[in-house]
Amino acid sequence: MAFTGTVTLILAATSGIGTALARRIRGCGGKVIPAGRNAEKLAALGAELGEAGIGFDAASFESVERAVQDAAARHGRLDGVALCSGSLPLKPAHLTTEAEYRAVMAANLDAAFATVRAAARAMMNTGGSIVLVSSAAARIGLGNHEAIAAAKAGIIGLTLAAAASYAPRGIRVNCVAPGLTETPLTARITGNEASRKASESMHALGRIGSPEDVASAMAWLLDPENAWVTGQVIGVDGGLGTVRTR
Repeated sequence: MAFTGTVTLILAATSGIGTALARRIRGCGGKVIPAGRNAEKLAALGAELGEAGIGFDAASFESVERAVQDAAARHGRLDGVALCSGSLPLKPAHLTTEAEYRAVMAANLDAAFATVRAAARAMMNTGGSIVLVSSAAARIGLGNHEAIAAAKAGIIGLTLAAAASYAPRGIRVNCVAPGLTETPLTARITGNEASRKASESMHALGRIGSPEDVASAMAWLLDPENAWVTGQVIGVDGGLGTVRTR
């Protein structure tokens, strides 16, 4: 991967996927600026990466804008921006309150829109790569996923439209659509033996994904060597969205 000399901002870098992505890009020689909400984790990750972290709230347009501007100003350039925030409410629509629905949209679709808006402004004259995170749940019907499926499906639509809007500026916009991935966010599912086995059986490859699985695909999309790739939704889901073995 050709990250030497590049600067990448990772929003929600203290999440499982965000941290894995930060380490991968840093290991390939790129500068990585982490942004996150947990001050303690952010300080530790920043020390590991050799870059001070930026405080960030995914649900705030102002916070996203400020994080992107600060990152671009730090090294005089910004080659990539990845958003790794999210949530995982599991409720059918009739049991989901309006407040819960609004929170899901804020943490997922609103955060993605704010990221595209801020990153596009920063990259308007230089080009770059923006990578978002959708979900396999946006492309197949999974029970009790109504709110999160709506938010993540919106991210796919946003990815496609933004890729078209900013292609003339040399800005690539892509997203990944993971299956169930082992992170702190999914611990209530993966930590229960019965739920874990049921979840594993839903994936054709017979296992739950790791943060590194998703980070690998995101890094590939951010890599300047793949500069002819835009408007893509890459399923990193063990076959959940497309493959049935029985």
